[in-house]
Amino acid sequence: MSLDETDSKLVQHLMRQGRTTWSELANLLGLSAPAAADRVRRLEERGVIRGYAAQISPEAAGCELLAFIAVSLEQSQQRAAFLQRVEALSEIQECHHVTGADDYLLKVRCRNTQALERLISQELKSLDGLKTHTTIALSTVKETSALPLSAS
Repeated sequence: MSLDETDSKLVQHLMRQGRTTWSELANLLGLSAPAAADRVRRLEERGVIRGYAAQISPEAAGCELLAFIAVSLEQSQQRAAFLQRVEALSEIQECHHVTGADDYLLKVRCRNTQALERLISQELKSLDGLKTHTTIALSTVKETSALPLSAS
């Protein structure tokens, strides 16, 4: 699915400033406000824009610990139960099926090391045949939800 130059500019702006007005967006794109709104609606319908959300400070939400958990499953039959558990756990922000020695990589935010221990020991490792390797982030240099776009 390719974006023309105007749609690319529109999406890049919304990734940085999701609360922009139709008027501001129209001025940026050189369109009328209704035309800008129509472009956004079409991008939503095509699934290019999947939704809108406020970006909350993890620390303000009490989620001061960031960890990455590599997960290996002994057998592929365990996948469905594992993925169901991942969906149910709010501490898991991301779950990626990856190549290499591990099967999945989880991005996890929780209150502290005790909460991380509970998540790993009681929630994840309670599933049979699951092995984990955890890395705790000491600090974050860059974290963004913006994608690198260019007009096609």
